[in-house]
Amino acid sequence: MGESEYRVEMQGICKSFGGVHALQDVQLRMKPGEIHALVGENGAGKSTLIRVLSGVYSADAGTVKIDGQQVHFTGPKDGIEAGISVIYQEFALVQHLTVAENILLDDYRDKKFVNWKELRAKARKCLDDLGFSMINVNSKVRDLSVAYQQVVEICKALIRNARVLVLDEPTAVMTNKEVEQLFRLVRQLKERGVSILYVSHRLEEIFELCDTITVMKDGHYVDTVPTSSLDKGQLVALMIGRDLSTFYPEREHNIGEVVLEANHIQAGKAVKDISFNVRSGEIVGLSGLVGAGRTECIRAILGVDKMDSGEVILNGKKVSFNSVREANRGGIGFLPEDRKNQGVLLRRPIYQNITISALKRVTKFGWVQKSKEDPIVNRYVKDLSIKLGSVKDNVESLSGGNQQKVAIAKILAAEPKVLFLDEPTRGVDVGAKIEIFNIINDLVEAGYAVVMISSEMTEIIGMCDRAVVIKEGYSVGELPREELTEINLIRYAMGVQNS
Repeated sequence: MGESEYRVEMQGICKSFGGVHALQDVQLRMKPGEIHALVGENGAGKSTLIRVLSGVYSADAGTVKIDGQQVHFTGPKDGIEAGISVIYQEFALVQHLTVAENILLDDYRDKKFVNWKELRAKARKCLDDLGFSMINVNSKVRDLSVAYQQVVEICKALIRNARVLVLDEPTAVMTNKEVEQLFRLVRQLKERGVSILYVSHRLEEIFELCDTITVMKDGHYVDTVPTSSLDKGQLVALMIGRDLSTFYPEREHNIGEVVLEANHIQAGKAVKDISFNVRSGEIVGLSGLVGAGRTECIRAILGVDKMDSGEVILNGKKVSFNSVREANRGGIGFLPEDRKNQGVLLRRPIYQNITISALKRVTKFGWVQKSKEDPIVNRYVKDLSIKLGSVKDNVESLSGGNQQKVAIAKILAAEPKVLFLDEPTRGVDVGAKIEIFNIINDLVEAGYAVVMISSEMTEIIGMCDRAVVIKEGYSVGELPREELTEINLIRYAMGVQNS
């Protein structure tokens, strides 16, 4: 193929913002019909590189070639005309318009008269060609599932004759079934010769889907390797500069007395009979398939949802809560899985987020006392290594991992002794995961009792002292640390354990 062997060639790319070097001598090469992963921790420079590729940013130095021809983009429109489309995590769809109108938006934006029949036919053909004839072109986009909205975005790109498709964290809020649909579509686009740049923190997806991986770290290019040439541990080592053996840190297992018991919990249709307990200095995992009833059980214990029957015993006394606030006051902290909507107040300052759960500790006659608030905020910023500019900055200014640390600081500020952590590492990069695991370990060594829900079996195996497996609303088995293996967890979760 000569000089046009690569669909995309980026060489020596540099980009700075106010003296901060976001990219330094970065390179990226993609072939036609290749699914190419771009990985790295938050702050590695992935988003900046994508914006240079698509024309949103102009590089300070370096060259960009498309199909062997050097290009100089002055804006995203130039990138689109060159065949580059980026689909971000937040879709660029007009929610109140129809599927057809969104797909062909560029075709009729400036026209006085629109042939609606022809427009709908074009949209229909694009959807049919992709195997999504079930999507009605007359449906409002706001009525579609996340996966189908993703398909509409991809159709928009193909109508523009996209030769390079960038997918930025495409599965962040998808169900497993929707992920399968997306993968089928991506593989189909690969067969058509489209080059796909796939950006994701989910390493299992990268190993399942991608042909090649480019690794970035701290704004620098690290390496480009065939996916088949390395395993997860080796990839993590490239991303974070250390071996996977440090992924799940070691700790002393000084396990004390039972702090909390949940006996025969029933709640709604999802929770039929779940029992477990947790001791001080112990991490108990709640494992199971998505929809098994793990989160619903915790919500019932905390009083978020109504508990139909069962009992909760805390420090030897039967308790009942009507809200998370009551549970907080009783000594239970809760980290919800939906960080952005339930865990933090994104548009409020960091310091307010940390102390909002501990107002009794920092107020006098209804007024916040800075002399009491500042030491608490400073303590947790230091103890949890929260990377920030100022505690007065809004939480939305932080990376996902640091937002999660703020959410953890918020529950710790209330001084609980039992922690319910629901998917504590969801949506954060590998480096932040390791930091959060270290935080959890430190808390357990300090005597906290931790109940951890995780959909990743490797996290249950790597972090927990034992695990209770939930299946279709029932606790069906308990595995001690020495029996925590993927095969055992799967057997119980699917109901095929040995009798």
